Amino acid sequence: MEAPKNQKEVLELFKQGPAVLENAVAGLSESELDYVPAKNGWTIRQIVHHLTDGDDLWKTAIKIALGNENAEFSLQWYLALPQTEWAERWSYGKRSIDVSLAMLKAVREHILQLLENNPGGWTKSVRFKGKGEIETVPVGFIIKMQSDHIAHHVKRIMEIREEITGK
Repeated sequence: MEAPKNQKEVLELFKQGPAVLENAVAGLSESELDYVPAKNGWTIRQIVHHLTDGDDLWKTAIKIALGNENAEFSLQWYLALPQTEWAERWSYGKRSIDVSLAMLKAVREHILQLLENNPGGWTKSVRFKGKGEIETVPVGFIIKMQSDHIAHHVKRIMEIREEITGK
């Protein structure tokens, strides 16, 4: 895994992610947030919480990389269960999205501030233990992954919105 070369572009996408998500959910009623898509899958409310939790989890990996590149970051505890189980345990279907949207914005601003004040932080890495071997994961790779994560799910939110309105 490598940090992308187009750092400025990726950082801008990362920075804009919360606003893009907020725009995607703007004006939705509670029933629209809880609409279950025809092909099943998560509701828009569940997607918002999932995105925020993903950023919150990976924030720790970034902070480890910036502070101690020799340290190991593990999500084995999280990967031990399907994401649908975490959605249930963390009450994705019942909670307001307002706090999660604010948290996503705050986490992104926090990480951006850390990177602005940590020369070379883009290419610093963490030793990541997933389900298999330990991999070296650069901060820039994580930033790109999280930027793409929001883009992927915003696309899905827009598809659900179209399904709701029939347009």
